[in-house]
Amino acid sequence: MPAIATSNYNSSRFILTGFPGLEVDYLWLSIPFSSIYTMIFLGNCLVLHVIRTEPSLHEPMFYFLAMLALTDLCMGLSTMYTVLGILWGIIQEINLDACIAQSYFIHGLSFMESSVLLAMAFDRYIAICHPLRYSSILTNDKIIKIGVAILCRSTLLIPPVIIRLKFLNYCHPHILSHSFCLHQDLIRMACSDIRFNSIYGLALVISNLLLDAVLILVSYVMILHAVLAIASQEERIKSLQTCVSHICAVSVFYIPIIGLTMVHRFGKHLSPLVHVFMGNVYILFPPLMNPIIYSIKTQQIRRRVQRLFYLKEMC
Repeated sequence: MPAIATSNYNSSRFILTGFPGLEVDYLWLSIPFSSIYTMIFLGNCLVLHVIRTEPSLHEPMFYFLAMLALTDLCMGLSTMYTVLGILWGIIQEINLDACIAQSYFIHGLSFMESSVLLAMAFDRYIAICHPLRYSSILTNDKIIKIGVAILCRSTLLIPPVIIRLKFLNYCHPHILSHSFCLHQDLIRMACSDIRFNSIYGLALVISNLLLDAVLILVSYVMILHAVLAIASQEERIKSLQTCVSHICAVSVFYIPIIGLTMVHRFGKHLSPLVHVFMGNVYILFPPLMNPIIYSIKTQQIRRRVQRLFYLKEMC
């Protein structure tokens, strides 16, 4: 028995955790999860199609929305194979290289979404606080530079901590906490020195997610200050309404992160099912909700989508 255990610990394959205690219901669970992934794919593709084909939406605000939709689309696709693979009984394990690659995409896309939300907050700040300079500040050239900066920030800072996962010695049971791979899950199973991963990983979270959240909050304090200075109550409401979609998007991104962090930090006594559920909410909730939020709350998107479906019905 010890020999088998040692062999398992030294192997480069990791067991994915589905939904503990619900194994007999996997086929039924696959139906809502398949529907969620389908909605993520169709919803974000629809937003991208509408922005691409509607000339009136070729504005900074909607370019940033397109970046958000593309990020959400990739985030959904990054976990689809392992989550649905478990529910359909196709896979139960994942090798180290694939696990590291998936971890890179999940964390990179999470940082990218945070960066895009910060860029969108900057867009709202310029639109409300400096409306006369909006078009001169957010030119197409500036938007391209912001997009490249977001891409570099999200992809070039992570490799040092992700690549090192390849060279760690994993001597603890190779059982992941979720249906996908996360950096914190892998280092938990390592018996090598993980101080670099822990310190660098914390620095990444502080310099990306936490810093972005603080800057978004600061931008809205300044926006609120500018709105309250407007004499007309009608104009105040109109200005704030342009921020509703973004505030909702920020909420559906950061609330699951806070919830998952709290569960990991203080919920060690909770059922593993709670950890798995929160992990899936963190991954799937923002990509699912953002297209719905922007289709309902943003008038230009809503009208274009309605017109698109009306034309299809006419055909």
